[in-house]
Amino acid sequence: MICDAHVHFFSPGFFDTLGAQQGLPAEGRVGAVTGALGWDEPASVAALADRFVGELDRHGVARAVLIASTPGDEASVAAAASAHPGRFIGFYMLDPTRDDALDRVAWSAAHGLRGVCLFPAMHRYALHSPEVARVFTAVASSPGTAIFVHCGVLSVGVRARLGLPSPFDMRFGNPLHLQGLALSHPHVPVVIPHFGAGLFREALMLGDVCPNVYLDTSSSNGWMKYTPGLTLIEVFRTALAVMGAERLLFGTDSSFFPRGWVRRVFDDQRAAMTAAGATADQMALVTGGNLDRLFPIDGPRRLPARA
Repeated sequence: MICDAHVHFFSPGFFDTLGAQQGLPAEGRVGAVTGALGWDEPASVAALADRFVGELDRHGVARAVLIASTPGDEASVAAAASAHPGRFIGFYMLDPTRDDALDRVAWSAAHGLRGVCLFPAMHRYALHSPEVARVFTAVASSPGTAIFVHCGVLSVGVRARLGLPSPFDMRFGNPLHLQGLALSHPHVPVVIPHFGAGLFREALMLGDVCPNVYLDTSSSNGWMKYTPGLTLIEVFRTALAVMGAERLLFGTDSSFFPRGWVRRVFDDQRAAMTAAGATADQMALVTGGNLDRLFPIDGPRRLPARA
């Protein structure tokens, strides 16, 4: 079984937000943005969700985490996950410094969303701040909910292509700053994507002392260029040795159409795990079993025809 722990849900609201930041008029804004990018315009949230289901079926993917990729778009992912509860696990981006942050956490929990995504470099706040601590406390009261924290290097290619500024500050993305909160909330899964996105050592250090920390393997992991000679094989070999196969979550970082689900990432990572000496059981955990265990489905699940 393949489960993808990292898929961005680029809804009409996502593109509308980007267009508003460009100063485009409201009418036709979504089409103008997708046209400039050369991407397919999503007709609606429902149509995009259905298209992703078809894409997952085509590649034999059982389930996927869908991430609402702009603050305030959690309703889009909630609708997609509600329409396809056996296939999608809803995550959403949250700026914990906003006055309505806890209201959004409460609304999202009530509507079945299972992950809060923090981007400290984007929204420029410290991970050991009171604002983040209150989010952890709120999430701890909703069993089965995880906190996803983007650490290390952050780049948003779509913003660069549209000429939008990206005033991100990497000082705010150190995994070590999560240690106190992770230890204080041992039942809250903490997911760090892209193996720490350049802070691999720090992510491993955190995971070594906090058993509720997970690493997501998503994207091509281009951050490896910051460590001369490092290969994806060595990344997997080290992560398996320090974290164990039980705390690695396969992800692709898929997002837009017509590209769709990025099969190459799966193939490359499976090959790297094989070269790193992972057993078949370990690979099964990483590529699907762990995510399915973290976010179990109540009731029967419809699996795709091809695995």
